[in-house]
Amino acid sequence: MKKTMILLYPEFSEYELSVALSILMQGQKPMITVGLTKDPIKGESGLTCIADITIREVNLNEIDSVLLPGCMDVITLINEEALLDLVKEAASKDMVIAAISSSPTLLAKAGILEGRKYTVGMPEEGRIKLGIFEEKNYSDEVVVRDGNIITARGKAFIRFGVSLGDALKLDFDEGWYIEPPQRNAFG
Repeated sequence: MKKTMILLYPEFSEYELSVALSILMQGQKPMITVGLTKDPIKGESGLTCIADITIREVNLNEIDSVLLPGCMDVITLINEEALLDLVKEAASKDMVIAAISSSPTLLAKAGILEGRKYTVGMPEEGRIKLGIFEEKNYSDEVVVRDGNIITARGKAFIRFGVSLGDALKLDFDEGWYIEPPQRNAFG
């Protein structure tokens, strides 16, 4: 079975990955973490991780999906050519690509969002200032799936994880993450 590549970079948002990682585990989907370098990577809440491999060591023939967390300052990554090239190449192979919070910015910079509906955890003035987003394709929805591309805002990390699991056709119990509505005494 092919793997899901989880990209990790400085100040990545740990909580945005939590449900997606759990669903991948529950669905018995192999995963590989990928860093920009071999150095330890500190997330935004201070969790330090060591990636399995670097972006230069990735074999995309072993990968069928990509997971990108948001990060505190995505602008620091916007000119990481090796990262953008890797994501572009993955998109050219029609892989499922899931980006949450600020990370759809990397997809926009790589040209992957052209002509696609998307959402991103960035206000309109920030999107316009960057000049890399197609405003006509922006959606106020908290999770947007356009073909094999999933984008979400950080607050929708549960629905984002479920959407990724669905896109990968994994067997998982959504009830682990989403409680059924509670009934009151009147029905």
